[in-house]
Amino acid sequence: MIERYTRPAMGAIWSEQNKYQSWLAVELAASEALAELGLVPADAAAALRANAGFDTARIGEIEREVKHDVIAFTTAVAERMKERGQAEHSRWFHYGLTSNDVVDTAQALQIDQASAIIAEGLKTVLEALKKRAFEHQRTIQIGRTHGVHAEPITFGLKLANFYDELRRNAQRFERAADDIRVGKTSGAVGAFAHLTPQSEEMICARLGLRAAPVSSQVLSRDLHANYISVLALICATLEKIALEVRHLQRTEVREAEEPFAPGQKGSSAMPHKKNPIVCEQICGLARVVRGNLNAAFENIALWHERDISHSSVERVILPDSTILTDYLLAKTAWLVNGLRVNEERMLANFNATLGIVFSGQLLLDLAEAGMLRETAYKLAQTHAMACWEAGTDFRDAVRADAEVAKYLNGKQLDETFSPQRQLQNVGKIFDRVFTEPA
Repeated sequence: MIERYTRPAMGAIWSEQNKYQSWLAVELAASEALAELGLVPADAAAALRANAGFDTARIGEIEREVKHDVIAFTTAVAERMKERGQAEHSRWFHYGLTSNDVVDTAQALQIDQASAIIAEGLKTVLEALKKRAFEHQRTIQIGRTHGVHAEPITFGLKLANFYDELRRNAQRFERAADDIRVGKTSGAVGAFAHLTPQSEEMICARLGLRAAPVSSQVLSRDLHANYISVLALICATLEKIALEVRHLQRTEVREAEEPFAPGQKGSSAMPHKKNPIVCEQICGLARVVRGNLNAAFENIALWHERDISHSSVERVILPDSTILTDYLLAKTAWLVNGLRVNEERMLANFNATLGIVFSGQLLLDLAEAGMLRETAYKLAQTHAMACWEAGTDFRDAVRADAEVAKYLNGKQLDETFSPQRQLQNVGKIFDRVFTEPA
């Protein structure tokens, strides 16, 4: 991923330095576990722990010659051991392992590191959504269906909906991150030809991982596809939030705006412009993560016990998907925390159609009072359409209708046109969303 969208902590996880450091962690855990089992001399494991190291540039030089990254890595480590007078012990490095025992297990370590950052990002956005939801729990806003005014909601209710969806994503992510916290050292075809299930369990335990119950030369890629699926879902929810703000920031709506910093400029040609550029960025980059999901699913089907077609793909989609998810979480937290909410404009837009958004309540009240539903629907729709076209007040038209007066008096009509009546259950919804289970 390009530097523009890479936050430093997440970028460092996918650096060449950290990749090889993770490989080394797996190799040393293997040496020590095998020493504990008597398969590797204890002094060799200790010497490897004390002296094994690498230089990334040197690994690159070797790889250009041998065309194999793990061999280049083990060769570079052997050279370091020789430099430190420990050449004899270097023969126990990578003992009993195949390349993907190291690569897949180390990749699980990197994913685990990335997951910790993403989990914190999710927590931050959830906290921001909860705070702003309660702030605007009673801020009246018109609800829209098909982009058209429908019935009253509150802006806090909209935010509570985002919160609930993202919380489910956080729960999914916790499970997916745990599912992929596995390693393997079962060898070239997964049959433990050279090591044992016991040694695998010991190696993985030293690394804070579980041993995969079964593997071929590689871990099954449904794990990785599931993980990226959840990242895609997270980013889809972030896009949903950003897209809503984009709609609300339109000049004709102007109910909410993303932050606009002092000195910021919106257009090279039009000085008046304040564009929702971060929201648009969130929507755009979420597409990239979703696009990576297809490649992750393609990686599941490999030839027999392993081919290498997935490897090059994962060098792109795993770093890029985690880097972008981290970036978009940070941007969404910034957006929600700094969101400018125009309560007066929300109320003005709510009142803009002069009461026709209460047509549904009028229908129910007339039916409850004894009018046939079809008759009540026709009456309410006739007045609503006429007022919409003429720009006149629906409430006045209804109050002047003699047929309505047969069923509803003035006080009852006041209730018909009361937004608080339709919003009386918002508090109960908040209780369901934000009350933690016992």
